[in-house]
This record gives sequence, C-alpha cells and structure tokens, in this order.
Amino acid sequence: MTDPADPPGPPRPIIERVGLAAVALVLALLFGGVAAASWVGGEPFLAVMAGVGCLMTVWVGAMTLIRG
Repeated sequence: MTDPADPPGPPRPIIERVGLAAVALVLALLFGGVAAASWVGGEPFLAVMAGVGCLMTVWVGAMTLIRG
C-alpha cells in the first residue's frame, strides 16, 4: 500500500494521455447514444443517467489531457 505522503509519479507521456482521452471520447459517444435513444423511447430516467455518464466521461477525458 502506498503512503499518502509519497510524491506523485512523473506525468504520463502525451501519446498515452491522447489515447486515454480518445477512449473516453468513444465511451462518451456511446453514453450519448444511449441517452438519446432512451429519451426518444420514452425512458427519461435511463436517458438522464446515460447523459450524466456521458458528461462524467467527457470530464475525465478532459482532465486526463490537462493534468496528465
């Protein structure tokens, strides 16, 4: 187990960050598609949940690019 006082490791290489952000973008598109299909199909709860998942995935992808 790591000690919380340990300094963080070196930042990820840019190619790894771009790759992880691309994976997050693909997953966000899938979540967005589920949200749209659910909304059109009359399932507002599922649509909202998928929309939240889409937004969270986009947020994490952006943070991966920014913070490293």
